[in-house]
Amino acid sequence: MVYNLVLILKNPFMKLLSHIPNWLKSKYFIATAVFLVVMLFLGRNDVFTQMDRKKELKELEQSKAHYSNLISTERKELEALEKNPASLEKVAREKHLMKKDGEEIFILSEKPYPVKN
Repeated sequence: MVYNLVLILKNPFMKLLSHIPNWLKSKYFIATAVFLVVMLFLGRNDVFTQMDRKKELKELEQSKAHYSNLISTERKELEALEKNPASLEKVAREKHLMKKDGEEIFILSEKPYPVKN
């Protein structure tokens, strides 16, 4: 018995274990700690993955709101085009550069061209 105690005290690993409180060496504490480490850091749904998913969800919700607004604007524009033929002609001329026979189109740029000296 004395010989075993001497071996335990000579081994540095065993010295370290002798200073750890008993409640940390409990099988329940160790099982709980391993479970928490696996769930928080090693699992398929770990903390970092959940944070990434929340960030992606927020971005997707913002994108959804943007496109919903865009769709509602386009629907209003479509209704205006269906009701008023003058607005249809205006859109055809301005956006699609369509013209009637015998007309010429002059496109004016908003950006001034650089002056050469």
